Amino acid sequence: MSISPQPRTATARFVATHSVLTLDARHPYVAKSLIDAQDMHRTVMSGFQGWVDDGSPDARAQLGVLSTWALDLKAAALVLVVQAKVAADWGHVPKAALRDAPHLITVDRTFRAGDTVGFRSVVNPTYSKHRTTPDGQPVRGQRVAHTKPDGVRKWCGRLFGDGHIPGRVGASADPDAISVRMLPTVSSPAPHKGLKIARAELRGSLTITDPAAFVTALSEGIGHARAYSCGLILTR
Repeated sequence: MSISPQPRTATARFVATHSVLTLDARHPYVAKSLIDAQDMHRTVMSGFQGWVDDGSPDARAQLGVLSTWALDLKAAALVLVVQAKVAADWGHVPKAALRDAPHLITVDRTFRAGDTVGFRSVVNPTYSKHRTTPDGQPVRGQRVAHTKPDGVRKWCGRLFGDGHIPGRVGASADPDAISVRMLPTVSSPAPHKGLKIARAELRGSLTITDPAAFVTALSEGIGHARAYSCGLILTR
């Protein structure tokens, strides 16, 4: 007796909290996070103290914490957006480091198959570089970052499909229609020396093909370096 596959759901609901922090980029508390990716990670996670055991290796994933940030050099302002399953507490942030009070938003949105949504995401686009041993035997590929917009669009094609082939994240898009802007690499000094994260900003529109899968992508993020402010999909 064969069992028919479960049909894709026509709708799916996404619920999360967003914190929007506008920070003074000249304040030492903020300036340190701009030059050290690990310190930025600590700044993001500091809003969720007490929710999981100290030292838990997967605290970010348990709490569903994702983040993204944008820097306005002329205004010396850093806008940090943090998403999570639980409400954050930013009371510990020095008042002098804040341009405005943190803005907390409850996101509650239902997506339907066929919906078209605008999106923005900062991602760490990588691929596995083929390698072989001296005698020609294949070995595990090395993860390498795309550094050109054309390479990033190929990465988008595998993730979002091409408008004809459904994407892996429950949404499809024409990669050529996605705006790609390469961003500066972020890194961390000792004890995380060698940590370098290539980044690209994506903007465009997506057509929802599988609402449940899309909500999973919104909740869990896309690509690598999600602990370092990559992979959060913001929709409008």
